[in-house]
Amino acid sequence: MHNPLSRLYVVVPAAGTGQRMGSAVPKQYLELNSGQTVLGMTVSKLQSLRPERLVVALHAADTWFDDLHLSGVDRVVGGENRAASVLSALTAIDARDDDLILVHDAVRPCVRVADINRLIDLARDHAEGALLATPVIDTLKRVTDQQVTATVDRSQLWQAQTPQIFRFELLKRALLAAPAATDEASAVEALGILPRICRGRADNLKITTNEDLAMARFIVSSAPQ
Repeated sequence: MHNPLSRLYVVVPAAGTGQRMGSAVPKQYLELNSGQTVLGMTVSKLQSLRPERLVVALHAADTWFDDLHLSGVDRVVGGENRAASVLSALTAIDARDDDLILVHDAVRPCVRVADINRLIDLARDHAEGALLATPVIDTLKRVTDQQVTATVDRSQLWQAQTPQIFRFELLKRALLAAPAATDEASAVEALGILPRICRGRADNLKITTNEDLAMARFIVSSAPQ
């Protein structure tokens, strides 16, 4: 189903307030030791894909985004959760049904552009869409009241990452049907459509805690991006 005429759009949900970080500013505006903010580095990598448009969904009370002076980036007001924020961005995009929409977390600045390009190639050939993911390597325990109740078979388990990429019509339909979905792939799965997996890297971490931020700073300073 390769369609060389399908256009690429990028959506970055960035409406979170980062309360778990305990910082004065949302985590996407914290500085990496490269001199860039988390969101600034994320956007820079996504712009290298040369999308038709790059849309960032922000919190209504965001007062930090303009200070980044990011050119070529459109902004919309996000919603109360991830699905609502992505849908808000989709309403601002004049896309055709089969155009590709790549959604990436604002706080995954360590993603490799080469991995994103592999993901895009996969999505162009498969109408069900695709996402970056890594196989689970740790032993998993099911726990109740701080007591182990079972060891979970990890042989078929993968940890979902972003970017995730789907055709415009499919993604919009899926998110409207599953407004509480925590990622785009799970919304598509709820329609009975099974996305493809594109193997990513463990260092494509999502910055959620201060420990994650320290690790991201180390990755940025020590590895080619």
